[in-house]
Amino acid sequence: MENDMMMLKKIKNKIFATVLILCSLVLSSCIFMKGGYSFTGASIPDAAKTFSVAYFPNNAPMVSPTLSTTLVEELKDKFSRQTKLQLVDSDGDFAFEGEIVSYTSTTASVSSDNYALLNRLTITIKVRFTNKIVPENSFNQSFTAFTEYDSSQLLTDIQSDLDVEVVKQLVTDIFQAAASNW
Repeated sequence: MENDMMMLKKIKNKIFATVLILCSLVLSSCIFMKGGYSFTGASIPDAAKTFSVAYFPNNAPMVSPTLSTTLVEELKDKFSRQTKLQLVDSDGDFAFEGEIVSYTSTTASVSSDNYALLNRLTITIKVRFTNKIVPENSFNQSFTAFTEYDSSQLLTDIQSDLDVEVVKQLVTDIFQAAASNW
């Protein structure tokens, strides 16, 4: 009797595992066979094959020397890693161009005796996104992101790291705006 119960339990576990695997396969094939959906939240039309990212000039009054390159490379990397689109030099099905319009460091937090505790680095960029496949999803929009840093540190000493941190936020926002139509 005990052997029968153990055998029944093993059979139940095998059936459960098989059903679970089949459900996973069906779900993943529905998502990936559709061609336009992924676990990244991207919703890319099947007809879109390419993307391009033009150089974003830094037209902010205060300039970080490597910011334009950091932004462009991060945007290229994000779309290369998280979509099926192929990078082309220009005129992609998804085309990005724009400019850096603001780069500021301001006081974010002050102590009770009026000394700065935290500073905030804020970056704003204008993005012109052209979607050749679904033109109504194109946009011309500004994106702003920031990070805070200890006021005892000089911006010039930590600027590269802060730029990368803020650019990652900006690129995530741009990606969501361009590739997710929810």
